[in-house]
Amino acid sequence: MSGKIFKNKLVVRGLEISPPIALAPMVGITHSAFRSLVQGEGGVGLLFTEMLAAKRLPHDSELCSPLLIRDESEKPLIYQIITSNEVTIEPAVEKLHKLGAQGIDLNLGCPAPVQRRQGAGAILAGNHKQLQKVLCSLRKSTELPLSVKIRLGHRLAGDELRSFCLFLEAEGVDMITIHARLNGEKFCRKPRWAVIGEIKDAVSVPILANGGIFSPADARRCIELSGADGVMIGRGAVERPWLCGEIARELYGIGEGRKQTESSEIYAQFITLLEQRFAPERRLGRLKQFTRYFAASFPFGHHLAASIQNSDCIEQARRRAAIFFARSMC
Repeated sequence: MSGKIFKNKLVVRGLEISPPIALAPMVGITHSAFRSLVQGEGGVGLLFTEMLAAKRLPHDSELCSPLLIRDESEKPLIYQIITSNEVTIEPAVEKLHKLGAQGIDLNLGCPAPVQRRQGAGAILAGNHKQLQKVLCSLRKSTELPLSVKIRLGHRLAGDELRSFCLFLEAEGVDMITIHARLNGEKFCRKPRWAVIGEIKDAVSVPILANGGIFSPADARRCIELSGADGVMIGRGAVERPWLCGEIARELYGIGEGRKQTESSEIYAQFITLLEQRFAPERRLGRLKQFTRYFAASFPFGHHLAASIQNSDCIEQARRRAAIFFARSMC
């Protein structure tokens, strides 16, 4: 371990986040099995659910919905919702209270066409009049920590981003996560962490920086440029589920001496978690989606990805993965 040790605890409306490393909400990825996998490797201080449609949320069952299944150990867990209509807020929040949420996050960055058509995600972020109604309803409905996840905007304009963050703070938002890319920019585009740094001092609420973090060095550089209070890790944690633990050790001095689990064991453990949490028909698809990213960190990982993608059942996938890892160790 070397270099500066950053502040290793963040408190948001009474919720302690230690270390200040969050696992990003990712559609099809951050379900219960994956959250537990990353949590088991240490270093993650805050978990998020996948994006949940506020309109559907009151009608979904936490006993069978893959979006709502949760283990008791998954804490603290913030539930991310998406909506453009304030009418959906109160019943959705009531459901989240029953589920024992530790916080609620409003997605204001999703650029997906279906969300654009509904005026949600990044489109809602640009509609301040409607967004104010949604945030007002959220703040009135809960005393839980309220966060939002945004992007830099539709263009590089520090004054606009600063004004928007101050608007969010004034409407009762307790924490802001900023994905350091413009609306609609692809993940291949280098994140602009320094832009966050240009507006950080103007905002009183904590800010998490997100985007392009695949190593402890990336996390350190991100915090140095952005001045953020913590980081949110997305695809980097799918490729390397132990990444949060590495960052916690190197940047925050937490978990030193912990032994990293072998990749083959990580993969086998993930399959076991899928079997424990989900019905048989829900497992293989999630394993295939995870493997697309996880395989990228291995030499010849495309062979693993292809073999799992062509598997017809979870047992066949397990056998093929075992063969891949046995060969890769030779």
